Amino acid sequence: MKKICIAILLCLGVTTTKAQDTPTGEIKLNVFNTIVLGSVEVGYEHFIDADQSIGVEVFINDRFSYTGEVGSRKFNTNSVALSYNFYLSSDNNGSGWELSPLLKYRFGDHKEIKDYTINGTTVPTEVTTDMDSFIIGLGVGYKWVFKNKFTISPYANIGRNFSKEVDDRFAAVEFNAGFSVGYRF
Repeated sequence: MKKICIAILLCLGVTTTKAQDTPTGEIKLNVFNTIVLGSVEVGYEHFIDADQSIGVEVFINDRFSYTGEVGSRKFNTNSVALSYNFYLSSDNNGSGWELSPLLKYRFGDHKEIKDYTINGTTVPTEVTTDMDSFIIGLGVGYKWVFKNKFTISPYANIGRNFSKEVDDRFAAVEFNAGFSVGYRF
């Protein structure tokens, strides 16, 4: 986790020699999943051009899709995602549709208590699923930019999980959505 925090700080420290009124980066927080799931999703985008950026996001307390922690289930997972963002149509202030191919790596585990019957006796047993996996996906969203500084963006992602153990317990394809707020600088 310490290495992830250092990488984020390095990304935030990246500067370019663009004009002062043109933002070079954006930090953002997915407020939707923070409220609904208790998952903290913080991201940074570095603008390569007015219509392209490279993004990195850190997911703390990441969950598989919208699977909850009801009863005796607990996710102990975090993730890091890299994306290349294309802004497809934008108005003069930078608002518009975005398309984002992404690569995500989730690490950690999922634990749950399952009841097994042995010789007529029910025995609760903790079952652990290793959640380490790569996910390749695609996201789409719309970003509104206000005064070239503040952004709000609803979006949705769909991704394919490449872990047999995760696929055996959950689905191979997962869905994620969010509503992020950001600040450009």
